[in-house]
Amino acid sequence: MKPVKSSKSFLNTSSSDWEAVEPKIKRKILGYDDQLMLVQVHFEKGGIGSEHQHHHSQSTLIGSGVFEITVDGVTQKLKKGDSFYVPPNTLHSALCIEEGELIDAFSPMREDFIG
Repeated sequence: MKPVKSSKSFLNTSSSDWEAVEPKIKRKILGYDDQLMLVQVHFEKGGIGSEHQHHHSQSTLIGSGVFEITVDGVTQKLKKGDSFYVPPNTLHSALCIEEGELIDAFSPMREDFIG
């Protein structure tokens, strides 16, 4: 049986560093194992999460700010407390209208995020 990759059980995000991923976008990995990953993503106003797809299921909570989210060609304006779901292998993107944060959950984990 393959060993399980995982983060620490408890993470103090105030003392962990942000990772720049795109202009105006940075992220922190909040916790993961082979089956699940939680990620905090901070967008400055105008930040663009370019259209992409991946084999993971993704569920995202708008933690703050306002975003235009496009999933499979459908765009909606979402704000704090709203959420969206992205099925595997579905094109999706994000445009930050007002500075804010997304909380992304992926299944299985995003191995490409941990190197």
